[in-house]
Amino acid sequence: MSGALTVGLLLLWGSACLWLPSPVQADLVIPGPHGAAEEARHPARSLKKRSMQDLTVEVLSVKVDCVVMSRFAHTVITSTALNKANVSQEIFFEVDLPKTAFITNFSMEIDGQVYVGEVKEKEKAKKQYEKAVSSGQTAGLVKVSGRKMEKFSVSVNIAAKSNVTFVLTHEELLQRKLGQYEILTRVKPKQLVQEFQIVANIYEPQGIASVDAHATFLTNDLLPMVEKTVTEKKAHIAFSPTLDQQRKCPDCDGTLIDGDFVISYDVKRATSLGDIQIVNGYFVHYFAPPDLPRVPTNVVFVIDRSGSMSGNKMHQTRWAMKAILSDLKEDDHFAIVEFDHSIECWKETLIKATKDNVDKAIEYADLLRPRGGTDINSALLRGLKMLLEDKAEKRVPERSVDMIILLTDGMPSSGETDPIRIQENFAAANRGNTTLFSLGFGNKVDYGFLNVLSQKNKGLARRIFEASDAVLQLQGFFEEVSSPLLSEVDLRYPDNAVGFLTTNHFSQLFNGSEIVVAGRLLDNDLDNMLVEVVGQGFEENFQVQGQTSALDWGTIYPDDEYIFGDFTERLWAYLTIQQLLEKSKTSSQDEKENATAKALGMSLQYSFVTPLTSMVVTKPEIENKTDSPLIANKLTEEERQAAERAHPHFHTMASRPFPSHTAYAPPSYFVDGDPHFILELPDSDDALCFNINDKPGTIFNLVKDTKSGILVNGQTIGDKQIPPDGKIYTYFWRFGIIHRNLGVRMEVSTQGISVIQDGNRLRLQWSNTTSLKGDTMDILVTKDRSLTVTLKDSVKFVILLHKVWEKHPYHRDYLGFYTLDTHLLSPSVHGMLGQFYHGLEYEVTNLRPGEVPEKPDATMYVKGHELNVTRGWQRDFRRDVKNGENVPCWFIHNNGTGLIDGDFSDYIVSGLFKTV
Repeated sequence: MSGALTVGLLLLWGSACLWLPSPVQADLVIPGPHGAAEEARHPARSLKKRSMQDLTVEVLSVKVDCVVMSRFAHTVITSTALNKANVSQEIFFEVDLPKTAFITNFSMEIDGQVYVGEVKEKEKAKKQYEKAVSSGQTAGLVKVSGRKMEKFSVSVNIAAKSNVTFVLTHEELLQRKLGQYEILTRVKPKQLVQEFQIVANIYEPQGIASVDAHATFLTNDLLPMVEKTVTEKKAHIAFSPTLDQQRKCPDCDGTLIDGDFVISYDVKRATSLGDIQIVNGYFVHYFAPPDLPRVPTNVVFVIDRSGSMSGNKMHQTRWAMKAILSDLKEDDHFAIVEFDHSIECWKETLIKATKDNVDKAIEYADLLRPRGGTDINSALLRGLKMLLEDKAEKRVPERSVDMIILLTDGMPSSGETDPIRIQENFAAANRGNTTLFSLGFGNKVDYGFLNVLSQKNKGLARRIFEASDAVLQLQGFFEEVSSPLLSEVDLRYPDNAVGFLTTNHFSQLFNGSEIVVAGRLLDNDLDNMLVEVVGQGFEENFQVQGQTSALDWGTIYPDDEYIFGDFTERLWAYLTIQQLLEKSKTSSQDEKENATAKALGMSLQYSFVTPLTSMVVTKPEIENKTDSPLIANKLTEEERQAAERAHPHFHTMASRPFPSHTAYAPPSYFVDGDPHFILELPDSDDALCFNINDKPGTIFNLVKDTKSGILVNGQTIGDKQIPPDGKIYTYFWRFGIIHRNLGVRMEVSTQGISVIQDGNRLRLQWSNTTSLKGDTMDILVTKDRSLTVTLKDSVKFVILLHKVWEKHPYHRDYLGFYTLDTHLLSPSVHGMLGQFYHGLEYEVTNLRPGEVPEKPDATMYVKGHELNVTRGWQRDFRRDVKNGENVPCWFIHNNGTGLIDGDFSDYIVSGLFKTV
């Protein structure tokens, strides 16, 4: 649930690790410098290390203090650890925090000296971070942790017999969903902890309607340890078990605490106007009126049935659709549009959600089967056409809410495939009439595309994680949006009284949710502040108005007045930054730059770690007496998604070990050798490969991007004579490269390099090291080894030269082609390599013995095909041009059939600079 507060700590020392994924969790899980993989290979050695080092660091205390002031949560996590050893040791501090939270402070106290973090512009902090990483020093980083959380991690060397105290503070606005606000703390200590405390104080001047505190691990013995005191406007919840109370039995060290500690609450809602609170010149308005009738919905479910939805995704989709259809109310209307590269509608119009119609729809949904490509554009336009026609023909109620719910797991691959064009097409056809909700299924979906698509059409995108509870995720989302109470809601304030408003127009208000608006007061005459709320309801328009005045916080909370201070201003800043960041994704270039600049300025002013800023902490290094910076970065959703994709759906026995820093590394696509095409995909920790076998002299198109004017073709060459095994081996020996927009034309062969730009010709030799830098292109020739070309704002590639012994009886010199940076190429890029530049959705299952024992076979689902693939390896020569590095990969047989679009012969062209 968004708005959950989740805390976790990690303490490491020496070569052992104490994992505390909530206020405390003690579990030795990473023995030795090689981590879990090393432990699996040498379990006895791991256990020995544990027994030797498990008493060298003592956790003195862990405290989580959460103060919620009118839904705005301020959380401080404090942990103190003592290095009991006679030598200095490295201690890690790691915390799980909500993805919607902004870190506002981090500090370390070491031997009486406090090191405090400073929020800086991310680009300015970047050099410090890279310097720390490149020198081998540990850097703090906010990174992916799970669905609702991201992880803050930092380490520091602590001298012998010394202690360190870490303090992390973060803030967020709790969001109301399904009638509840939630504070969640994950508690998995797995060993006893000396001083452990969770405290939450909730202040709600509106009045507290209900509070519930529960935990999955609470037993009859632990239940009395949860202290809960609730008055009309304040709640206090605390959990602080002693060492003895944590024990599973009187004489053992095992702990009873293992699970989630959850606090959920709601507030009283006495008036239709909502609640307005004013503190120190800023106001916040909470609007969720009670007892409004539900507005009927007209919903079109647009369901992806492309080949990538095969297996568990489609199974879960069918089950979710059955549950969702059953939840429709009888005054709703609905339709189902399923799509792959073609579109199929269950009915030609929306129909009423009677029991008979719902039962028939469930039978239809049970027949959903995956196949084909992904034509999102046509499917959305077809669903929208149904809604608009039914509305015009009055086949649905006039006062009803129109929505489309799109469920897809991939990028568009059929029909219109340009994401920007799809966004433009739908927005132009929709004209703001219909709300679009996009549900992205799995880790490989382009969430950024779906997010912008929905935001431009009054909706939002939500990620559905591919897990056993995906059905509940889908059903839960529909439950959130299936009961609209109002549409086109405006919250209005006097122009001469308030300014700097956050968003005050909302497309819908759903049952169980809440609208929040904040702003700055311009007029101190608060009794004249007239507030009005208008919207469209089920039977009639909604309109309410009233006057407000500042609350006397000292009277309401006489013992706690000091707590509140500037919380309304910080809540206003938090909301403003969040909305500016969202606006920057959907605006024109000028508006985007303006929104980004404002968000950056406010992030720095209020010391928020946002996707635009970093927190820099200078930490002491005991060993070398130098300082090194720690950088806390907050990821964007796209960066977060890319990192999560580093945990693939299927792991193989021969998976290539990537270093941890490559989790964000771009993929690389190359062809080298016989020719062997390889797609290295760090986000999946895997690679795919295939060979192309054809006669020598054939010219293949490798990359073609008509929008940016880039073309790369390569010509093969055969051996000098047929080898004894009778097989003709072919290699690439020359490449033709064109960048029409930059006026560049290159021919690279084993004999030399020719570059033509603006009518000027430049010839370069492999026998010399040469470096050239220009306005549009950089070239680096490394003698007898490689050519690196960087074309401005488009692509970077490397061509390797493989020199063969001149008197070799069969082989000749040949070239390898490696594309390293492709993200700036257009979505329409294609070619033997280019078609993979914007990602590839695939699933590998059914691992089984192959013809060769060390090369197992498996079944791959890709592009709507079911292929038999073999685990093998090819060579990457970038680091070692002579011997290369083995790259484990899934080998696709028969010239890549099923993986590449069409047949390999479709990529043959008539000349080195030809497109056909």
